Amino acid sequence: MQGQAQQQAYDRGITIFSPDGRLYQVEYAREAVKRGTASIGIRTEGGIVLAVDKRIRSELMERTSVEKIHKADDHIGIASAGHVADARQLIDFARKQTQVNRLRYGEPIGVETLTKEVTDHIQQYTQVGGARPFGVALIIGGIEDGEPRLYETDPSGTPYEWKALAVGADRGELQEYLEDNYAEAMDLDGGIELALRALGSVNDELTPEGVGIATVDAETEQFMELSNDETEEYLAELGLLGGEDDGEPEEEEE
Repeated sequence: MQGQAQQQAYDRGITIFSPDGRLYQVEYAREAVKRGTASIGIRTEGGIVLAVDKRIRSELMERTSVEKIHKADDHIGIASAGHVADARQLIDFARKQTQVNRLRYGEPIGVETLTKEVTDHIQQYTQVGGARPFGVALIIGGIEDGEPRLYETDPSGTPYEWKALAVGADRGELQEYLEDNYAEAMDLDGGIELALRALGSVNDELTPEGVGIATVDAETEQFMELSNDETEEYLAELGLLGGEDDGEPEEEEE
């Protein structure tokens, strides 16, 4: 009984390390990320590609209300996987930091700087009692000094830089596909095609409404989301175009 009580203390206390050095609540937050639909980020010579699976639970839901790709600044986009409400809080924080940087220094914020400010904010919620970690992972991609940069934020508050990555459901399969097919010399079109093929490797059918694509062009340094018609053209060209999506992701995850 005493052993069980100690285990529960480690399990419930966010600020308490277990004897083997683990923070269980952070690990549970990572599990919440896995329950969200997938998001993919790819760094190419031509810029950054963000792709998301935004399947809905019911045909009665407005598809436009499913937000998994966000514009943080003109030159930075963010994709998320995990709890929707947690993602919105972090996106709002990131947007405020981009504006503060412009007002304070008169220049756009660096992608690495923004990522570390976001992860510092996340980390505080792993060290303060009376709170819980953010159950969401973000992919932050943009252009810094003319170079594409791509980062992941972890619920522990650790930033990682990637050439290509996936977060959310089916991460293992998607990451394996990206590792097998990624090439650094790709242009933006190649990055979009790779992202869609990766999503297609774990989904039988893809629809323009069920997939979100955004790019940050290295030349113009501008964030842009693809329309449904543009996404449909890519899916049709790749032979991935399917019918209506019947997916049912968890209610509170995205």
